[in-house]
Amino acid sequence: MRIGTDSALAQLRALIEVEAPAPGDRLPTERVLAARIGCSRATLRGALARLEAEGELWRRVGQGTFRGRAPIGTPLRDHLLLEATTPEELMDARLLLEPQVAAAAALRREPGDLAHLHARVAEGRAARDRAASERADDAFHQALAQVARNPVLIALLRHFSGARCRAVWQREWDRTYRRVGVAEFRGLHSDQHAAVVEAVAQGDAGAAQEAMARHLETVRVAMAGGAAEG
Repeated sequence: MRIGTDSALAQLRALIEVEAPAPGDRLPTERVLAARIGCSRATLRGALARLEAEGELWRRVGQGTFRGRAPIGTPLRDHLLLEATTPEELMDARLLLEPQVAAAAALRREPGDLAHLHARVAEGRAARDRAASERADDAFHQALAQVARNPVLIALLRHFSGARCRAVWQREWDRTYRRVGVAEFRGLHSDQHAAVVEAVAQGDAGAAQEAMARHLETVRVAMAGGAAEG
């Protein structure tokens, strides 16, 4: 039995505290939220609209729903930049930035960070479909930025995450996924994530940087191969 807007709103508030505890955190998709709450998409949208009106969240087409108030002067230029960015350009940016993020994480990690990173790797190994694989991958990379303890890096990784939600990226990713299969995401990609975590645990910035570069190069090559065959 479907629930009404008031009940959905109460459950949505509780869910947000778990899934998006900090301002700027992105909420799960409408499909996931509706399934978790047990309401229709229409009911969920009514609850989301209520929270948006209260300033509890904000939404941007093509990127998702976020905790907190919308930034003053919504960055239209950033939105247009994402729309103009190709998957190849995004991977190039990731290869330039994320190995450095991994190196910083190795130098700044604290004991409690390692369990969090290992849990993100475990989520990747447990993924059963493309959507779960992508969520786990995104969570791992953002967790690593959090360990680096630089709010600018965290924001940049979230920016990259928003670009990965765009249709043009998803088309290329779908081609890649069909070619390599979910087993590679659970196996090779998770192994590569684990190698990054091991280097971070050892405090070895150089090894963490190299491990992340190898991982992203694997993704880049896989996506290039999928595009060539598509």
